[in-house]
Amino acid sequence: MDFLDYAFMQRALLAAVLVGITAPAVGIYLVQRRQALLGDGIGHVAMTGVGLGFLLNASPVWMATLVSVLGAVAMELIRWYGRTRGDIALAMLFYGGMAGGVMFINLAPGGSNANLTSYLFGSLSTVSESDVTAICLLAAFVVLVTIGLRRQLFAVSQDEEFARVTGLPVRALNLLTAITAAVTVTVAMRVVGLLLVSALMVVPVAAAQQLTRSFAATFAVAVAIGVTVTIGGTVTSYYQDVPPGATIVLLTIAAFVAMTALATPLARRRARAAAAAQPAGDPTECAIPASREAGGKVGV
Repeated sequence: MDFLDYAFMQRALLAAVLVGITAPAVGIYLVQRRQALLGDGIGHVAMTGVGLGFLLNASPVWMATLVSVLGAVAMELIRWYGRTRGDIALAMLFYGGMAGGVMFINLAPGGSNANLTSYLFGSLSTVSESDVTAICLLAAFVVLVTIGLRRQLFAVSQDEEFARVTGLPVRALNLLTAITAAVTVTVAMRVVGLLLVSALMVVPVAAAQQLTRSFAATFAVAVAIGVTVTIGGTVTSYYQDVPPGATIVLLTIAAFVAMTALATPLARRRARAAAAAQPAGDPTECAIPASREAGGKVGV
């Protein structure tokens, strides 16, 4: 535990824990909405914010937050109104965000592409006290939204038309989800990196779904996986001198593989238990639980 003696590791571990909580907390709604790659697109746009931060001598974290929120709102508007040309508009937004980040940081006094590395792939030693303060504030917003509005966000993520019929403000909730995802990207960029944050938003949720059968359980397990892999990746990065973002993502994928390996025998055991609980006289009744288990979706 000697790494706790260093202030930069204390800051990195605090940021890692907050990232491990917020990324899966938002990712579960993106997975339900089949927008798993939204975080990747926001990460591209956030690069422009980082570049502007260097150019204007402002905080790259806060500037990236502002630009990524605007980008997320634009993506949501394109999704509503883009129709057949929407994919082209999104592609221009993503690649324009990357190009803007590279251009602005090179125009900044003393700036170079090397300054982008820690934001693209994460860096332990560059997490400052001001970064930790920003990450704490942004993470608090994400947690309040994802937990406080979990029923409404889940309803919209599952079926927008049904949510609209029940009187929910669907467009406002969609915008809030996109904004929360944008904030999460900027929370995670100092630890995981802009190019890898989408994996931490999606893979823990996919791993949790291998074993869980309800929304609440999936949420809890995904967050637990997120916190475990971010702490594990941060500590491994310190001792082995490897990139933290890549280490965290590889651990997350390893968790998914492990959960998948456990899910198959567990599903068979549940199917046998369900079959044994059915009356012996009707073989078709025994087959129903197994088929439902194979094709079940995460519910509330």
